[in-house]
Amino acid sequence: MTPPPAIILGLDPGLGTTGWGVIAAEGNRLRHVANGQIKTEPSMVLPRRLANLHAALYDVIRQQQPDGAAVEEVLGNSNAQSTLKLGQARGIVLLAAAQAGLIVGEYHPSIVKKATVGTGGADKKQVQAMVGHLLPGVKLTGPDAADALAVAITHAHHLASARAMQRRASAV
Repeated sequence: MTPPPAIILGLDPGLGTTGWGVIAAEGNRLRHVANGQIKTEPSMVLPRRLANLHAALYDVIRQQQPDGAAVEEVLGNSNAQSTLKLGQARGIVLLAAAQAGLIVGEYHPSIVKKATVGTGGADKKQVQAMVGHLLPGVKLTGPDAADALAVAITHAHHLASARAMQRRASAV
């Protein structure tokens, strides 16, 4: 009997915009389920922005009912304040997923690019194009949603590889 598809939530954290994307994965077959972007208001104080991000992400998780999640790791940049705020948003993303009881995979951006495009140095346009190729008919809500779908695709590939290795090991 074939197991039901795994529903994977990919997340691209950001304080201004957090992208999310949901795919169904059956082995190597992937299907787009939904995608979107959660935006926070820059004029609000940081604690309120983080609370709003958490509440919106909780709603996405409740509506989409994923089996697992994958989050892109944060790269530091030259502006320490921006890096700190991005890290705080990432913490909220991880918290929301953990509170929902999801097992979370974490992937470096170069791993996501390599798994999606084939090279760790791909740019955003290449990632978007490949997401469109891998998920035919997808209507992207924005670049952050495309990145989130790429994270979900990466997680699906890693899960499929892990399952194949388990099958091989148990056959020996």
